[in-house]
Amino acid sequence: MAALTAFVPAPALAESTALADGLTANYRTSATGATTDQVEPWFTITNTGTTTIPLSEVTLRYYFRGETPDVGYRFSCSWAVRGCGNVTGTFRQLGTPTATADRYLEVGFTSGAGSLAPGGTTGDLQLRFYRTNWGAITQSDDYSFGNRTTYTPWSTVTVQRGGTTIWGTGPGGGDEPPDPPDPPQPTGEVLFDDFAYTSSSDPRIAQRGWTVRSGGGGPGVPGAVWDPALVTFPSVGGSQVLQLESSNNGSSARQTELYHQRKFFEGTYAARVFFTDTPVRGIDGDHVVQTFFTITPLDAPMDPNYGELDFEYLPNGGWGEPSNILYATTWETYQNEPWVADNVHTEQRTSFSGWHDLVIQVASGRVRYYVDGTLFADHGDRYYPETPMSINFNLWFISGGLVGQPGDRAYQERVDWVYFAENEVVSPGQVSSRVNGYRTSGVQHVDTVR
Repeated sequence: MAALTAFVPAPALAESTALADGLTANYRTSATGATTDQVEPWFTITNTGTTTIPLSEVTLRYYFRGETPDVGYRFSCSWAVRGCGNVTGTFRQLGTPTATADRYLEVGFTSGAGSLAPGGTTGDLQLRFYRTNWGAITQSDDYSFGNRTTYTPWSTVTVQRGGTTIWGTGPGGGDEPPDPPDPPQPTGEVLFDDFAYTSSSDPRIAQRGWTVRSGGGGPGVPGAVWDPALVTFPSVGGSQVLQLESSNNGSSARQTELYHQRKFFEGTYAARVFFTDTPVRGIDGDHVVQTFFTITPLDAPMDPNYGELDFEYLPNGGWGEPSNILYATTWETYQNEPWVADNVHTEQRTSFSGWHDLVIQVASGRVRYYVDGTLFADHGDRYYPETPMSINFNLWFISGGLVGQPGDRAYQERVDWVYFAENEVVSPGQVSSRVNGYRTSGVQHVDTVR
């Protein structure tokens, strides 16, 4: 949302209609500041008509303007008299944006919410929404926002029954325009995982095609062990996440990796990843690599069918770099002894500590990497992958990159979700919208990729 540029008058009461289907929306908020970390619109809807209305036929729209960068929004119901399980929230784009709104939150009801008899009310609908990165929201310039701490009939939200607006006025004025088309839906197969697992030994992990790596092998410190016990699924900010924790004592190391089966090729790969700059315990300075990548195994030195698409974050540098650096690397192939690397890479030398939406589009001979909606790298030509790959997350220490000092220390990387759309170029904004759609619907896992 842009800074407030024009005075938006407080809405007047909408005129009563003579329709039998009469509904009035009453509004208040528990977050009255001009800026906030989450918008908290509360509503009651009252039946002012003469007929009983099933709530499953009713929707309410709260209009606002999105922030930049557009990382998407998440809806939550804090409490509802009719039950939060019977309340839905969906974000939609306005077909004709205005200075105070380019989208809206559409609140709906399941059949379990019941009906509104004449004179009846829904009771409290205590709702909230926030950006997926928990960034600041300027709400003082939003069409539907008002600094009201007690319920007031509010005509800058609209109420529909069966698609017909019977309360309020939308930001375009006059009659509410028809719904814009829904965002493009997947045209191929998809993978989505919200990482709602109990532990690294949860049987659903293997059933869904994931492997928690164990044993030895590279990359990393010679003799390092890949430890499944350090792959956990804690709750962070009310949502379960995948957490990788890798540790060392100055010489030996325990590293972590989770990877999916090799069946992904062209399309869009995305994940929401939390990178860290400092250890969660112990001394700092080790050359640690935090990743989201795809890979085809190397069958032989300089194997032409090898492929790898990397996001790699080195918070303490490494490979000749002195400090923070994020790489996007597209591989043609390599040879281990003597070392030969055939790849192309793009990098930024700055801290990327915190949550980031990472997207890789693989289509039409190009591999495009995005970070938080901004194009980070564009690779292709002979580096374009030729074969199906697996999806991977790992956290490991560069050989020779440990601080020359004993003592236990550990680093963490977290992943909120992962998404893949086969044979489709999906924009970062569309990825956020689809992931939010899964979460709003309570979907924790989908995999139709063969």
